[in-house]
This record gives sequence, structure tokens and C-alpha cells, in this order.
Amino acid sequence: MTAPLITLRDLAVRYGTHLALVGVDLTLERGSTTALVGSNGSGKTTLLRILGGLIEPSAGEMQIDGGQPPRVALVQQRHGADRWLPLTVAEILRMGRYRDHGLLGRFTSRDKELVADAAHRLEVAELGHRQFGELSGGQQQRILVAQALAADPELLLLDEPLTGLDLASQARILDLVADLARAGTTVVLSTHHLEEARACDQVVLLSTRVVAVGSPASVLAADNLREAFAGRVLETDEGFVIDDHGHGSHH
Repeated sequence: MTAPLITLRDLAVRYGTHLALVGVDLTLERGSTTALVGSNGSGKTTLLRILGGLIEPSAGEMQIDGGQPPRVALVQQRHGADRWLPLTVAEILRMGRYRDHGLLGRFTSRDKELVADAAHRLEVAELGHRQFGELSGGQQQRILVAQALAADPELLLLDEPLTGLDLASQARILDLVADLARAGTTVVLSTHHLEEARACDQVVLLSTRVVAVGSPASVLAADNLREAFAGRVLETDEGFVIDDHGHGSHH
């Protein structure tokens, strides 16, 4: 049996009078992949921010195996605001190592190795000299995932990493997620694409609370989906499709 990395018990998050999450019970196993599925406002991003240590729960507890917080990297959603960023791809990638030695610390051979490996695995090594803001959305997203990978995380958190990406970028990121999990990294990603969720070990269906949690086959059932998405579920020959508007695209 794989050891749990993080266990959440009766977790709740409140922003003023708004209850963003309530009664969340969840276990993340080491070397597993978990998909957070739900409509906009269902609590997916809030749960990722809790796991990443960016916000504190309002109630409940988060138990960490061994008591020491894991090394975490979070790739947050992008909304096009980083087009102005006056940095090269090489500089963006190097930022993945800043947590270990600070902005002015010496860049070691191991740092260089981790950055080079991450760039190679996301197929962005040849873009090092390019300005980040001039690249396509798919290239930018792969670079930000590579930056997170360079941090050598035990827990990798991805907030809708495939939204609006070209098929090649989607495939590269999904392949990487599977590879990382096999190597022992715990990966949690949020998504509104059911096919993306089906590729994970565990699915958490959210609607402020946990509607269902477990294997993709057990969680992504019609009744659960209709409850989580307030009936906005279309059944096709290929399966179920979520009619969930409001997600942007960056090709």
C-alpha cells in the first residue's frame, strides 16, 4: 500500500461570508495523480491553493506524512497578462530554482542539470533565447510547467494546465504527468475535461463540497456529473460532455 502524502479532514475555506469549500475529506497518495473536476467556482483552485500552502483552511485539518511539508510547485491559470513579461525563456526556467538558493545565490551544477532536464522533457530547450512574451500560449504553458518541474517537487499542482492548448502541448504535459507519478511525484490537476480526468488515478468531483471521490469510473458517472454541474451534462455517442462556458483559450 502506498503511503499517503497528505490527508485532508473536514476541510473548509471561507472568504468573508463566501464559503468556497466545506467538509472536504481527501487523501493524496505518494506517486499518484488526482484530477479535481467541477464547474467554475466549485472550489478547484481554492483546494490547489490550500495544498500549495498559499492559503490556510478556515476549519478542519491537513495532515502531512512525516510532518514536514513536501516540496511543492504550483502552475496557476494564466489569463494573458504575462505577455509583457520582459524575460527570456532561459530566465523563466532558472526561476524554478530560486526557492533553494534565492535570487542572488550561486547557480550550481545540479541547478543547471534540473533546468536542462525540465526544458528537455517539455521540449522547450531550443527556446531559451526567445522572449517569453512573444511565444504562443502552448509554448508558454510548457515553459511554466518546465519551470515548476525544475523545482524538483514532491507535489506538483496544475490549475487547468491544458485549457486552450494545442494537441501536441496537451499530449506532452499529460505524458509528463504520468512519467512523474511513476517516478514517485504526487500530481494534482484541476480540469473541466472529462477525458483528462479519466487519465488520472483518482478523481475528486467538487461543487463547494466533495460530490464524489474515487476512481474515474466510479466518480464520473451521469448522476454525479449532473449533481456537480447542475444538470449541464450532455450525453453523446462518445460519452458525457460538460456544457460549462467561461473558459478561455490561448493557442
